[in-house]
Formats: sequence, C-alpha cells, structure tokens
Amino acid sequence: MLWHYELKFESMKSQKKIPTSKVQRATKFVKTGVKVGRNYLKHYTKKAINPSTSRDELHEDNARDIYNSLSELKGSALKVAQMMSMEKNVLPKAYSERFTMAQYNAPPLSGPLVVRTFKKYFGKTPQEIFDKFNMDAVNAASIGQVHEAFVDGKRLAVKIQYPGVADSIESDLKMVRPFAQRILKLNEQDIEKYMGEVKEKLIEETNYKLELERSVEISEAIQKAELGDFAFTKYYPEYSSERILTMDWMDGLHLPEFLKTNPSQEVRNKVGQLLWDFYDYQMHTLKKVHADPHPGNFMMQENGTLGVIDFGCIKVIPEDFYDLYFVVLQPDIIDQPEVLNKALYALNFLYEDDTEEELKFFKDIFEKLINLLCRPFRYDTFDFGNDDYFIELYTFGESLSKMKELRESKKSRGSHHSLYLNRTYFGLYSMLNELKANIKITKPF
Repeated sequence: MLWHYELKFESMKSQKKIPTSKVQRATKFVKTGVKVGRNYLKHYTKKAINPSTSRDELHEDNARDIYNSLSELKGSALKVAQMMSMEKNVLPKAYSERFTMAQYNAPPLSGPLVVRTFKKYFGKTPQEIFDKFNMDAVNAASIGQVHEAFVDGKRLAVKIQYPGVADSIESDLKMVRPFAQRILKLNEQDIEKYMGEVKEKLIEETNYKLELERSVEISEAIQKAELGDFAFTKYYPEYSSERILTMDWMDGLHLPEFLKTNPSQEVRNKVGQLLWDFYDYQMHTLKKVHADPHPGNFMMQENGTLGVIDFGCIKVIPEDFYDLYFVVLQPDIIDQPEVLNKALYALNFLYEDDTEEELKFFKDIFEKLINLLCRPFRYDTFDFGNDDYFIELYTFGESLSKMKELRESKKSRGSHHSLYLNRTYFGLYSMLNELKANIKITKPF
C-alpha cells in the first residue's frame, strides 16, 4: 500500500529564482545580519523603558527574519536550520517552532526553474519525459521539492534538487556558522566539529544517485529482516540523475497530521515500536543509520504501518567507534569506572592533559548525560509518553548550554562521529514522546 506526500503550503508564493553565486548569497546573509541587529536595538530600547521586558519578542523577530532569509537561500543554510529545529533542549521555543518548517514546508520553486533543471540533466522538459507532470510542488524542504508525475498509469513522486545547492555547501556553512554558533551556544572547537560533520553529510545528501543506492540497500535489508509493517518506495533510475530522483508515490500522513486523527494507544505503540526497531536494526546490524529522524521523513497510516521516504542522510558507523560508543551506553557502565574512563578518553570526552578540575567537571557532566540517555535501556519496556523524563532531559540540555566552562573550553569534547548518532537518538526519542508510545526495548549489549 502507498501513501501520499502532499502537504498544504502556508499561503506561500513560489520562488522564481534562488541566489546561486557567492556574492548573491553573502549579500543575503549580510542583510539578514542587519535585520537581526535592528531587532536587538529594538529589544534593548524597550528594555530601557520597561526593565521587565522579556526576550520572547526578540527571539520571535530573529527566528522569523533568519528563517525567511534561509528559506529563500535554501540548500545548506536551510538544512542547518532544520537540524537546529531538532535541538529543542537548547533552542529558544521561537527558533525551534519556526525552523521546524524547514523539514517539509519551505517556499517552492517556480515552474521555469523546474523545467531548467530537467533540461540540464535530461535534455528534455518534464512534460517530454512523463505522461503527466504537475508543475506545482506538493512538498518543499531544505534540499529539494517533490512533484507529482504519471508514467503508464503509475503515480510517481519526483524530487528535484534546488539549483546551486551542491556547489554552495562550503560557502553557505561559513556564512551560517555565526548564526548557528550564537543560537546553539557552542564554543569555537565544537562549532568547527559540528560544521565539518554537517558538510560531509550534505555533500552526500546532495548526491541523489548515492541516495538511490542507499535507499534500495537499506530498505531491502529491513524488509528481509521482517521487522514489521514497513512500506518503502520503489525507485526509477531511468528517471533519476544526481539532482533528480523519481520514485513511486507514497500516500499517508506525517506525524503531526497522524496524531490529529487521534490514533488508539495500540496503534501509537505499534508505530513507536516500528520506529525503534527500524533504528535499532540499522545501528547494530547494518552499522549505517538513517540519521535524519524528523517527522518529514516518515509517513503513517491509521492501521499503524510506517512508510519511510528519504534516505538522503545516512551515517556510516566505523567499527572501532561503534564499540566505544555503545560501551558508554551500557546501562551499568557507571558501575564500571575503569571501563568508563577508558571509553571517555578514547572518545575524546576527556584528555590526558586535562587538569584535575576539568576531569572532575567534564566527567560529572558526561556521567549525568549517559545516565539520562541510557535510562530507556534499563527497562524491558519504556513509556516514552512520560513527560517527566523529557523535562529532565531538556532541562539538563538547557543547563549545559548555559555553562561557561563548556562555551569557553579550548577543546572539542567528543568524537565528531557522535554528532549524528546523538542527533539520531534525540530525534527518535522526540518522535516517540510525541506518539506517547510504550514500547519493548531491545538491548544491543
């Protein structure tokens, strides 16, 4: 059974052009910086008159202006906003809510740009390739947008990458870096690691031929393992290129729309279990994981079947890193101080030249973090609908973002490989919390 990609855009006009040159994109960033500066000036003026003025309006204004700018630029800049939307534990609410739109609700490209892209890669217009092609996009995100098409009676989804996205990754990340560093409150070393790993993944994510190969590989492996009621789409290499990807149409609902149908607890648990098993199998058997766990990449049906529609962001887990990372996640690791210490040094959470004060400070932080992350693994079943657990998780994350020692640290703490795995677990936990799912916990140890 297939599901439906369609989402209704929030009264957005199509975009007739995208700034593609470094100068054009840099100019857009500069103008955005000026707007943000004005927002701060307005905030401090109001605060001078009324000292009790909160920063909520400032966050709202900045989130709107930054998102509007990034949504016009699309590509790497908008992708970083999408990633930051998942950092609910450190982002002000206004940013998180606004940036979440980047997951599947950005302004779509106009028809002429779509036609130009087809002519560049196929030498033909979409109308010459397909029996029918809908020029109005039904979904637009950070890297590309989806159109409906038909061939021989088959309903297809055609994902088209925005012009210039692949060529502007490095320059975009340099320009968006100050915004990300300020919003995420990362130190110089951590933002360097963050942007380096993001750059590597974005280069892969803009290669649609690689996405097609990985989609087929992982979906076939999941189906062969018979993990449950999953739906994966079929891809069509003859209608695909490095910037255009064609697949069967998939009907269904994204998580927010699915929850509005008021599914039963049984169905919520079923979908939650499928999500957990989907990631568990990839993490511990395939050693490569769908590292973009946001609601825009999953489609759900009333009976609890789960469709997966995007394998663009895949993190391959090195064997040596895997052994260290999941040793740290063992439920009883805190009771094995020698094993824990060895792993923390190997993963660059701690360094040999750390002072005694630094060792005590950072070890205490990581032990608390490990305790929180590992909590579900300590039980045979876990109720992700327990909001107290998530309040504790987000409160701890918020406290980390305010720690001067972390922001001013001269060392990057943690392997760069952990960035996408941590992000995957936080994204998975977040979706399970929204589902209020109570699931069986498989233990990889």
